[in-house]
Amino acid sequence: MVHDGNVAVPGDRGETPIDQLDAALDRVAAWLQRIDGTGLGEGLIEVRERIDRTEAMFVDGVGRFDRSGEYAADGALSIVNWLRWKCRLSGGAAAERVTIARQLDQLPKTEAAFANGDLGYQHVVVMARAAEHVGAAAVRKEEASLLEAAQTMDPGQFVGLAKDFEHRVDAEGALVEANRAYERRYLHLGEPVDGLVRLDGLLDAEGGALLRTALNPFMMPARDDDRTPGQRRADALVELCRRGPGGRKSDGAGPRAQLVITASVDTLAGVPGAPAARLESGATIPSATVQRLACDSAITRITGFGELHHEVSRASRSIPAATRRALAARDLHCVFNSCDRSPVWCDGHHLVFWTDGGETALPNLALVCRPHHRKLHEEGWTLQRHRDGRWVATPPARRVMPGARSA
Repeated sequence: MVHDGNVAVPGDRGETPIDQLDAALDRVAAWLQRIDGTGLGEGLIEVRERIDRTEAMFVDGVGRFDRSGEYAADGALSIVNWLRWKCRLSGGAAAERVTIARQLDQLPKTEAAFANGDLGYQHVVVMARAAEHVGAAAVRKEEASLLEAAQTMDPGQFVGLAKDFEHRVDAEGALVEANRAYERRYLHLGEPVDGLVRLDGLLDAEGGALLRTALNPFMMPARDDDRTPGQRRADALVELCRRGPGGRKSDGAGPRAQLVITASVDTLAGVPGAPAARLESGATIPSATVQRLACDSAITRITGFGELHHEVSRASRSIPAATRRALAARDLHCVFNSCDRSPVWCDGHHLVFWTDGGETALPNLALVCRPHHRKLHEEGWTLQRHRDGRWVATPPARRVMPGARSA
C-alpha cells in the first residue's frame, strides 16, 4: 500500500518517505549483520543516533496530533490511550512521549537539539520532567547550560544534575516531588510458579541507594564466575536476607535468618518415591535441595503426629560454631575448582551425608559457596579430598535431571 500523508493512493506506484525508510532499514540491518568487532560498536552508535532522531520526529508528530484532537475520531478518550492502542506503547511510554511533546513546545533550544540529533532521547526526558516539575520558564533560563552539561553526561548523571537544578529553583516543590515518589514505594512478592517467585517493586531514591549499597559487597564476581549480573544481584539479595539482622562473622559462624522447611525423614534421606518438602509459603522443594540446606542448619525432629502441635524433641545446629570456625580456618575459601569466595559466603558441606552415617566432624566437611553447594546436591557434581589436601570437583558424567542423592 502506498500512502500520501495519511491517505492511501490506489494505483500510485511512486515511493513515499515511509517506503524509502523501510528499504533503508533493510539495508542497515544487512550492513549491521556483516560487520563485527570495533566496526560493529561504531555501527551501533550510529544506529542509536538515528533512533534518537526518529524519536524526535515521532514526538513532534505526537505533539501536533495531541493539539489537533484527531485521536478522538478513532474513539480514543485521550492521546495516551490512542498511543497505547495504535502505536503499541505501554501506558508509561505513551505518557512519557506526550509529556515531552507538551514541554518541548516551550523549550526551543532543547527541541532543536533533539531534532538535529545533538541530544539523546533519555536526556530529553530529563529536561521535559524538569520543566514539568519547576515550570518551563525556569528551565529556559538555564537551558543553554543544561544542554551543554548533557553533552558530557550519561542520562543517569544528568538526572542528578537536573534534580539539583530543580532543588535550587524550587526546594519546596522538590520536596513535594520526593514525597510523592516516596508514597509510590511498594514491594510485591508473587506466589511460587514453576519454582520461581517474582519480585516487583519501586523504592524512593534513598531506599534504592541503601539497597544498592547493601548489595554491592556481595556483587563482586569470583574467579571463573559464570553468573550473569542479574544472577549475582539476585544471589546478593538472598545472601543479605540469609545473614539476618545480626549479620554474620567473617568465618560464617553465628546466627542466620530462619527458613522453616517441613520434610519427611525419607525426603531428607533421599529415598526414591519420597514426597517433596514444603516451605512455610506452601511451595515445594526437591529432596536434593533439602539435603543441601540440612548440611549446615538446625534440625528439629518430630517423631509423632501429636508433636506437630507440641514438639517433644530438640533442635540442634548441624555444624557447631567451633567446628565451623575450624572449617573456615582449614579451607580459607570455597574449595570448589579455583573458587575464591570467602567463608562468609559459604556453607559447610557433608561429604558423606549424615543420614548415610556421615559425621558432623571436620574430616567429613568441606567449605563450599552456595552456588557450588547447589551443584553438588541439585546438579549431580561430586567432591573429593585427596590425601595431599587437594580438592577435586567432578561434574556428572552426563546431563540428567537431578535425582535424590546423598552427599
